[in-house]
Amino acid sequence: MEPIPVMQESYTTEATTARTFIMKVYMWMSAGLFITSAISVTPILVLGENAYFNLISEYIYVIYGLMIVELLIVFGLSAAIGKIPAILGYALFLFYATLNGITLSPIFLIYTGGSIFSTFLVCSIMFGGTSILGFITKMDLTKFGGYLTMALIGLVVCMVVNIFLNSSMMDWIISLVGIVIFVGLTAYDTQKIKNMSGSIDSASEDGKKASIMGALTLYLDFINLFLFLLRLLGRRN
Repeated sequence: MEPIPVMQESYTTEATTARTFIMKVYMWMSAGLFITSAISVTPILVLGENAYFNLISEYIYVIYGLMIVELLIVFGLSAAIGKIPAILGYALFLFYATLNGITLSPIFLIYTGGSIFSTFLVCSIMFGGTSILGFITKMDLTKFGGYLTMALIGLVVCMVVNIFLNSSMMDWIISLVGIVIFVGLTAYDTQKIKNMSGSIDSASEDGKKASIMGALTLYLDFINLFLFLLRLLGRRN
């Protein structure tokens, strides 16, 4: 029996719209990662290690202040995305990626450039494989969302406690658990974006806003996975 032309055309249109939305999410996520990477490596290349270390030592509280601004942007964008125009959402996301590049740049003073680069490659492979798994798996990952969120809260508490304990063993465990959590969140968030893509018009204002939040979510998954991998695999200067 031949498919009804109208139904076939409708299915093709929905599939195209879904692909377009997903491509936009990953395009913006990639743009954010590129900006963060370029900004983070620039100071050490331009100033050199000693000059940049002196600069960071003198203005360390500026870095802490920027970290607070980053948190405010993430929470503010998440809360206000429905009320602001999509173009402002894109601008805030890219501004956040820029600030994150600045606050991440001191890792080049802590870890060797080679280990940062190799860890970034490992993270890219893990993130890509996990994201593909989130797309193709038939398992409903939504039931794990609550558990992953609770695990993340527990992880943050442990990280705060270890600031005072300064236990190398606990630091190793935290890094390992952090990797597991963000691998799980990457698969979970990917499936959530895939499910969303079938019912949203990527060209609409709401579709653009959804692509911003999807990009921000995956960007945060990637950055946090990278940082926990770096804690585990990075070679210190």
